[in-house]
Amino acid sequence: MKNKKYHIITIGCQMNKNDSERIASCLEDLGYVWTPEKNQADILVFTTCGVRQSAEDRVYGLIPEIKKQNQDVKIILTGCLSGRPDVRKRLDGVVDVWLPITELPLLAERLGLEQAGENSMTGYFKIQPKYDSMFSAYVPIGNGCNNFCAYCVVPYARGREDYRPAGDVINEAEELIKRGYKEITLIAQNVNSYKSNDYNFAKLLKEINDLPGRFWLRFATSHPKDMSDELIETMSKCEKLCHHVHLPAQAGNNEILRRMNRKYTREHYLDLIKKIRQKLNTPLTPSHSTGQARGDRGIFEPPVSISTDIIVGFPGETEEQFNHTADLFREVKFDMVYISQYSPRPGTVAEKMEDNVPKIEKKRREECLNDILSETALANNQVYFGEMVEILFDEKKGKNQIGKTKAGKTVRAETQENLIGQIRKVKIIKVQDFGMIGTLI
Repeated sequence: MKNKKYHIITIGCQMNKNDSERIASCLEDLGYVWTPEKNQADILVFTTCGVRQSAEDRVYGLIPEIKKQNQDVKIILTGCLSGRPDVRKRLDGVVDVWLPITELPLLAERLGLEQAGENSMTGYFKIQPKYDSMFSAYVPIGNGCNNFCAYCVVPYARGREDYRPAGDVINEAEELIKRGYKEITLIAQNVNSYKSNDYNFAKLLKEINDLPGRFWLRFATSHPKDMSDELIETMSKCEKLCHHVHLPAQAGNNEILRRMNRKYTREHYLDLIKKIRQKLNTPLTPSHSTGQARGDRGIFEPPVSISTDIIVGFPGETEEQFNHTADLFREVKFDMVYISQYSPRPGTVAEKMEDNVPKIEKKRREECLNDILSETALANNQVYFGEMVEILFDEKKGKNQIGKTKAGKTVRAETQENLIGQIRKVKIIKVQDFGMIGTLI
């Protein structure tokens, strides 16, 4: 095989992005070379997402179109849609290899190659990723989900929860830090249900926080039913942990939460937000690793940032029940919310429920929540005005360098310097609802 090229299209969450990094590693292990042009690829991988219909529809549109333009390209479909019989039937004849991600070590065999790479001899989580970034990395701590929320296809697509040994996670994080990575994000479908021998997520988080080096530590995503007092207390003592908590609420009405099978109430969720803000908004004592407390270098330490996921128009959601969600927005004052209009997912409990909220009403409810979010996000950002913050720059657009604060706030600064991958001090000169403008110090 000579000069064979591959291209990967990733749709969906951080787990899918990390899966694609492992797929890239396997393909290069087999002698393939990455190309940025999908129409020049000999192998085209789709890492798919089935959480929303819109993500699924992208696959149905893209794959036949690409196959029509290049009939010789070999298409591999992996991710959340790879095991769905209806998807396989619909894309029969245009997808060449169906590859559930846990079967990645079998890639050479599925491609009909006689020569197997080194990655074929190891398990999925043992495969060394080809990291997309040289400064920020996702480190998976597990895969799968046991929660079976009524609307969610993930437990069927990814299977039951399976967690990596703590030693493997810590070793991967330590190696990244030694290589100069500035940001480590621990990921799983539900990080705070992590268990490995005598480790829970709180213990794992603390051990990675205590690794030597200057880096930012994040994690996603948490389930409210597993956000324990122990974990919140541990988070408050981790000086490298970014004060941005993503805690999906999904709805603000108890009956809807019950029918979603979320296993918590509105009152429990609000109590968690109160505890998180009480603990994480308290300044840290000087750390053993830096000898300095937050704020010692003149860096502004804002309140903890809270983001969430919300579904509007779940089957049977009345106007009154939706208003409870709107009230939740006003009470919590979220910094960011990812709002989706409910769409039935094959095989889930909710698929059997009557999808009786009209699409136009779902759109109205989404717009209503976005209006509230815009107000609370702008009010939250006002505390940054005139302050100096640290930014990890990760993108360049024209004259602007764009990055994020430790609290996950997007900031852009105009400069001729190339700041990608650097943590720099910036003074905030303008605030907006979903972003800020700063000048380099």
